[in-house]
Parts: sequence; C-alpha cells; structure tokens
Amino acid sequence: MAEGAVFFLLDKLATLLQEEVKLFSEVRKEVVYIRAEFESMTAFLRVADSMEESDPEIKIWVKQVREVAHDTEDFLDVFMLRLMPRRHDENRYLVFFRKTFRSLKSVKVRLQIASEIQSIKSRVRDVADRHHRYCRKFDISKGGSSSTTHVVNNNKWYDSRGDALLVPEAELVGIDKRKQELIRLLVDQADDSGVLKVVSVVGMGGLGKTTLVKKVYDDAAVKKQFESHAWLAVSESPKMVELLRAMIQQLFGEIKRSVPQGLRKMDINRLKLVINEFLQQRRYLVVFDDIWSIHDWEAVKYAFPNNNSGSRIVLTTRFGDIASTSCKATGGNVYHLHQFSPEESWILFCRKAFPGDTNCPPHLEEISESILKRCGGLPLAIVAIGGVLATKSHCRIDDWDMLNRSLGGELQGNNKLQSMKNILSLSYNDLPWYLKICFLYLSIFPEDHDIECMRLIRLWTAEGFVQIREAGKTIEEVAEGYLYELLNRSLIQVAETSVDGRARTCRIHDLLREIATSKSRDQNIVAILASEAGNTPLPDKVRRLSIHNTTNTLVNSMQQIEQFSQLRSMLMFGVVDPLSSTPTLLSGNLKLLKVLDLRDASLETVPDEVLKLFHLKYLSLRGTKVKMLPKSIRNLVNLGTLDLKNTFVTVLPIEILKLQRLRHLLVYRYGTLMERYQQFHSGNGFEALKGIGGLSSLQKLFYVEASHGDGGSAIVSELGKLTQLKRLGILKLRREDGKGLCSSIEKLSNLRSLEVTSIEEDEILDIQSLSSTPRFLRGLYLRGRLDKLPNWILSLHNLVKVRLEWSKLRDDPMQSLKDLPNLMEIFLKDAYEREELCIKAGGFQRLKTLYLIKLKGLRWVRVEEGAMPLLETLGIKDCELVEEVPSGIEHLTKLQSLQLLDVHHELLEKVDRNKRGADYWKIAHIPQVNIFYFQNGCLMVRNL
Repeated sequence: MAEGAVFFLLDKLATLLQEEVKLFSEVRKEVVYIRAEFESMTAFLRVADSMEESDPEIKIWVKQVREVAHDTEDFLDVFMLRLMPRRHDENRYLVFFRKTFRSLKSVKVRLQIASEIQSIKSRVRDVADRHHRYCRKFDISKGGSSSTTHVVNNNKWYDSRGDALLVPEAELVGIDKRKQELIRLLVDQADDSGVLKVVSVVGMGGLGKTTLVKKVYDDAAVKKQFESHAWLAVSESPKMVELLRAMIQQLFGEIKRSVPQGLRKMDINRLKLVINEFLQQRRYLVVFDDIWSIHDWEAVKYAFPNNNSGSRIVLTTRFGDIASTSCKATGGNVYHLHQFSPEESWILFCRKAFPGDTNCPPHLEEISESILKRCGGLPLAIVAIGGVLATKSHCRIDDWDMLNRSLGGELQGNNKLQSMKNILSLSYNDLPWYLKICFLYLSIFPEDHDIECMRLIRLWTAEGFVQIREAGKTIEEVAEGYLYELLNRSLIQVAETSVDGRARTCRIHDLLREIATSKSRDQNIVAILASEAGNTPLPDKVRRLSIHNTTNTLVNSMQQIEQFSQLRSMLMFGVVDPLSSTPTLLSGNLKLLKVLDLRDASLETVPDEVLKLFHLKYLSLRGTKVKMLPKSIRNLVNLGTLDLKNTFVTVLPIEILKLQRLRHLLVYRYGTLMERYQQFHSGNGFEALKGIGGLSSLQKLFYVEASHGDGGSAIVSELGKLTQLKRLGILKLRREDGKGLCSSIEKLSNLRSLEVTSIEEDEILDIQSLSSTPRFLRGLYLRGRLDKLPNWILSLHNLVKVRLEWSKLRDDPMQSLKDLPNLMEIFLKDAYEREELCIKAGGFQRLKTLYLIKLKGLRWVRVEEGAMPLLETLGIKDCELVEEVPSGIEHLTKLQSLQLLDVHHELLEKVDRNKRGADYWKIAHIPQVNIFYFQNGCLMVRNL
C-alpha cells in the first residue's frame, strides 16, 4: 500500500517547501523535483495497489515506490536531528527549518546533504521512468483520475458466494432460528397500514447473509404472502441500468408476460417508471443482495411504490450505515447476523471435516477445537477449513497441527482456501488508502487481543495516519471517525461498549487478522517478534516492531542492529523480563522512533535512551514500576501522549511544562477492587504543578491533586486556561477551592467528562456556584460530601452517566435527576441517608443501569409504574433493605440483571428461586439474578 506512504511524504515535503523556509538553491531544486515526481505517481498508485496481487512486475514497482518514499521521509527526519540545536525548545517544524537553514555554514554538511538527496533523486527518477511505462501499458494518463479506472484481476478466482443459493437446507446449521426471526420481520410484523418496509441483513463477509435470505426468499409460506418476487445480486461495482432490466425480466417472466418493447434502449429513469407502474397494485418482495454503496440504493429506491399492501424490500450488506439508513425512512428493521455459537460451529465443522461420519475422533478433538477457535464462528471459514481437513488423514495429527500453526501461510498458498481469502479481502480492497493503513496497523496487536479504542486512536494519530480534512474537528475526532468507518464496514468488531453504545474496546476476527498480518508483513508495515512465529526472518529495514510474549528472539535479533535504524514504532505485549532486552534494543540507532509502548514491562526507571528520542510522539509506561520521571523529559518536545497510568509516579518534574504539544497526560494509579469498594482514597494522581495552565494543547488530564501547599487555589484557577480539555480528573479538592474550580469549569467549553474528589471523606465539595455548564458534558463523577445536589446538574441535557459517592445527601437525588433526557447510568454509593428512595412514574426514560451501594439507612425502594422503562441492570449492594425487594420491580420488563451484595438475609429468603419465597414472583421475569460476596479479598458470585 504505497499510496499512503507517498501521501504522508507529500505532506512533509509541502511543509518543507513553504516560502518562509529558505533552502539553499541546490537542495531546494532537487526537493521540488522529487515532490513533482511523487505527485505524478499518485493517480496510478491506486490502480497499482489493486493490481499487485495479479501482476508481479507491478508488485515490485509498488514496493520500490514505498521504499523510496520511506527513505526520503527518513532522510528529512535524520537531517532535522543532525542540525538540531543544542538547546531543546518547543519550536515548531517550520521555525526549526527556517532558523537552521539560515545558520547553515558547514560546507561538509552541505555536501553530505546534497549527496544524499542526489541519491534519493536518482532512485525516484528510476521508479518514475517505470511509472510512465506502466501508464502507457494500461492506457492511464499521467493526470488521470484513478476513481474512474477499473482494473480486472486476470487471475480468476472462483467466487463461492453463488453457491450459497444452492446449498440444501438440510446441510445448514442453525438456519431454523435465524430463518424464523427474519420471516417474522417480513410477514408477521406487517402492520395494519401495510406500509412498504425495508429489512436490512447486515454482517461481515462470510457470515452467510446470502444463504439465509435465499432460504427465506424461497420459503413456500413467504412466497405465498407476496404476489411478485425479484432477486438482484448487486456486488461492488453494479451497473444499475442492467440490474433494473434484470429485475423487469424477473417480474414480467413470473407472470408469463413479455417485457416492454425497447427495454434494451431505456435509460435508468424510464426503467424505474416501468417497475413502479408494474408494482402499483401488487404486494411484492424484492431482494438486493450485497449492497456496497448507499448511493446504489438511493439510485433505485423510488422505483418501489408504497402502495399500502405490506410489501417488503430486503437488503444484504456488510455496511452498518447502509443498513440503518435504508431502513430509517420506512420504519423498517435491521437484522444483525452474528457469528455461530460454539455449539453450531462444532456441528458444522464436524460435518465438513469428517464427512459421512460427522463425529470427531477423540484424538483429534483438542487440535480441532484449536483450529475451530481460529474460525471465530464464521461459517465461510468453518466450511473452507473443514473441507481442507477432510482431505487429511485422521492418523496424521501433525498435519492438522501444522495447518493450525501456519494458517496465515495456508491462506496464501492453499487453493482451497483462496476463495475464502478473496471474499474476506473484498471489504479491505474497497477501503480508501488512509483506512487501509489503519486497518493493516491492527496486525500490531496480538491474536485475541481486545484493543482499547482510545489507545488505538492515539496510536494512529502519533503514527501520522490521520489528517484533518474538515475544519472544526480535532485530529482525535477524525481518527474516531476512521474507527467507526472500519466498524461500519464489519472489518473490526465491537468487543465492549459503554452504556450509551459507544465502542470502548474492539477486536479483529482471527482470519481477517491473518490477512492483515500477511499484507502488513508483505508491505513492511509491521514486523512481529513472537515465540509462536518461530524463525520468521525480519525485513532488512524494520519500520514498526511488535514484540509478543518473548525476549529470547528479540535479544538474538539485535545482532543486526542496522535492521532497526529506521524503526518508527515499538510496542511490547506480554514480554517476560524485558529489563535485559529493552536497553539492548534502545541502545541502537533508534533516532526516528515516534511510538514507544512499554506497557506492563518490569521497568523501574525510564531508560536514558528513551529521553533522547526527539521525534517521539507517544510514550506509554503504563503498568510499569517506574517511580519518577527525570528532568530530561523536557527533550521530548514532540510528545503528544504520556501514559503513566498504574505506575508509581506521583510527582512530575517542572520540566514537563516544556512539552507544549502534550495532548494526553495520564498519571494515576488505582487501588485494588476491595480498596476501591471500601476506602475513600483508593488511588493517587500527581501533585499539581504551578504553570500547568501553559500546557494549552491538553485534552485529557487525569488525575491532578489540587491540595498541595498554599498554591492550591492558584492551580485550580489555572485549569481554566486548558480550554481544549475534554476529560478532567481532580483529586484532593479543598472546600475553599470549590468556587475557583467552578470558575475554571465555566471556561472549559469542550469538556466531556469531569471527575472531582474532595480532600477527605467529610470535606464538603463546594461546587454550587457554577453559572454556566459545559454543554457537551456526558460524564459527571463527584466523590465527597455535598450540602445538596448542585442545581446546575439539572441543565446538563447531554449527561449520560452520573456517579455520586460519599455525598451523604438528605434529599432524594432521584427526584432531581429524573427528567434528564439522556441519562443512562446512575451510581449512588453512600450518597443518600434516608430510609426510602422513590423513582416517580415517567422518570428516567432512557436509564439502563442503576447501582445503589452502601446506602446504609435505606429500607425501602419504590418504583412507580412507568418509571425506568428501559432499565437493564439493577445493582443493590451493602444496603439495609429488609422488608422487600424494590416495590414495583415487576414493572421493569426490560430488566436483564439483578445484582445483590451484602443485603439482609431476610430479603434473600423472600426472593429465593428454589424456595419460592414470598417475593419471588416479583423477580421471576429477570433472566439473571446474582448474589455477590467477598471471600478472602476476592469478589465471588453465585446465581440465585
């Protein structure tokens, strides 16, 4: 994927060539030439990227372009280091070049620079000559638009998606339940008005969307419900005119009528009119299989009349936005097709791997389960891999083990798996270049690794993958858009969401990861050192290094340190005893490193080599044993993320204020689960620094301790200067500093999350005087005593989560919070001191989660009918409820989980499912009722 490398380089060259930078003439001329040549290649690069799999010559050329682009970028960054002033300051890139070139007098350095850039120019000229040759070969003009060029892969691969229409239903696993669910959406949910509805079936490639919809489409009961039927296979690049003609032929052929005269000459508008007129008096079912663009649906949707006859249109797609957008206008339904369950996967696997018997021999069960896990519940993968295993001897367990260990290579070299690989790769091939690099970067994470979304966003931005193209967006917001686009295209999956549905962690399907890893390795995007990788050789020049669960391989690899001279990123995952290997690696010539993630390494000090990395933008020491940062941290002037979460750092050197590009500063440590449950102070942040308001780029600041010395009030006031802040956490706030904090918060218009903890459990949080609130605030977490609930909370209409701890309120907080329109989660811990809590009818219309913890005086909870209609989780822990479970809990029909911890034994007797206690009927509708208890410091759980 050379296109991304070239675009990143062009941005850097554009910066270098701005008029205010005074390059000496011989260098400036060569840089202009290099930039012009790269620009001329960009039109062809997109075409070449899609052709390299089928044309080895093109593949070599793309590789050469990528390498020379990388080397040119490296030259520019090395040159910055070579001329870097001795005094480290926060000068910007342009200012640096302007000053250094003006003062450049060394003839030796000038000659060396000229020689290196001449070498790069020679290489660029060579690849440019080949570029012009290819343009002529494929009849693509130098300035042509790649968006209008379509390249057909001459190496034909068999597209097995069509087979989905022919599979006998008896061979399918789990089809009955899914089929009946979809039939209900088409037939049983037809309302009295009979309006036209769109039903979208969405899921990643290989899940069996076409198979499922075809079985529903062919079902006799469904056929009988509709007078007219049509099935259209759309695919990535449909010709909509041809598609509509095919539809007319199906509709007219079904009733044995001749198609209208002149059909072949009709334009798209005339064709839509013919369809519309034909369907006006009919109840119809039309399927559009494999929609790739919302524009394709928009182009044809007006052909279908809403004739109040209960007609249905079914779309299958890999794209979540297409599914939701197409359904929205008609009030239709989105049907999410998910992976097979472990039980369904096993049945299908055995059918394919052991045909005729369908039982797995006992000696192959363990290896079969391991192979099946790699399939991740994907039917296409299970069928394809099961088919390969069916040809292998049951006696050769080593052959089965070899396939399991080398599945990535099998995807490349096994013809029986090639079709599956190509189907899974279709979504990747459809990506724009900037998403391709972001997707391939996911191979840097180990298999089965849940990826924190914010971590991924920060890594993408530090790597330089994200570019702001719209005014008014931060680079992190653009990166978040990239993440959701990959989720929308079903290339990655949400692993965990917050209560409002936002993705917190994500993961990539094992087989898509194998494809990403293969392409990433082939294009030298990421190199992986892992014990399970065996003796896989590293490329001659490693740009990004990911180290998984090993050190021996790493130490041995360091014998050729020149491999790492162009290293831009290094991340460690589960590395055992990295103390010996990390300094070895960092002692090399790693001047260009931008990302260094040493999470959970057993480091106790920051290696000196790290503090010399001028280009470093991302540094994570999370989970290490580091206790302090040296003053030389000031050298890292380009640092954007400093992650010291769960280290032992509590004091930052004043030199941290030199890091003017710092956007995310995470310095805090949590206590154990038991400590957090029982203690007011269960963690720590860092002592606030005078002058912290000068870090004007900060977006996340967690946790700053505001109580140190006489300067606490001044420090709290300084927080108001950090106008870019989105997340702010403050510990040890004194009562007298509350008004100053309120004054600062009023200036933080971008704030999304605010967490404030008082200096002691009984210290009042005096935060009543906030006159204007951050209108985007979504999370509010207050820990400390409150005289009353601040009135300004009631104006937080975007608030999603509220957490009150040790508030000791005398007035029922639920009465004040009940009308907040977007509130989805409430956590009350030692926050209320009366005997009764009442949730009024009509309140909390969007609330999904409610926790009541350590409300010691609480004896009754009353839920009026119509309150909390969407509540899914109710937790009651360490409360003195004796009389009964919450009155009205039987009205909470959406409740999925009731969690009880340290409640009175009499209450447990009343709700005991086995003993059919007096109140059991109230909770009989709740699927999951759990009793929690602590045992030896560990939280235990049993089902009631």
